[in-house]
Amino acid sequence: MADIYNIPLKRITGEPTTLGEYRNKALLVVNVASQCGLTPQYKALEALYSQFKGDGLVVCGFPANDFGAQEPGTDDEIRAFCTTNFSVDFPMFSKIAVTGAATHPLYQALIAARPQATGDTREGFRQKLNGFLATKHNGATTNPEPGVLWNFEKFLVDRKGNVVDRFSPEVTPDDPAVVAAVELALKS
Repeated sequence: MADIYNIPLKRITGEPTTLGEYRNKALLVVNVASQCGLTPQYKALEALYSQFKGDGLVVCGFPANDFGAQEPGTDDEIRAFCTTNFSVDFPMFSKIAVTGAATHPLYQALIAARPQATGDTREGFRQKLNGFLATKHNGATTNPEPGVLWNFEKFLVDRKGNVVDRFSPEVTPDDPAVVAAVELALKS
């Protein structure tokens, strides 16, 4: 697996960076969108970050416009939206692609390390999304596995840089399974 700490990234404010500054911390890496039915998860992501940041958790938000064009804004617009509507304080990064030919190397590494997502309702959610896409987007369908299914898929990285879990988009950040996995990753 690629060393996720050395993959070039950009902060949402434009400065180059890597995840290297978060070495020895647990990371919850999430592809986010401002105009999605799941957008209210920002509130739970911020709450999770607030609860565990003192213990070493960093939530990392990566805006992506890959699903239903639900993140069309610029980085500045996205940052303003997240701050104004959800008081987001966790690190946000520049918009990237998480699916298709242009998939960012970070997401290539995350998917390769954890090809299956946790979520008992993933297939039902996939069917619901396919129905939405069929009516709103000319019969498009969701990504096949192991691709990222939709906005707000969550990858959990332990303090050693291992991708230890992946949660389906409909599994909320305050779900007991996510909270338990975060607590375990913080102990590693």
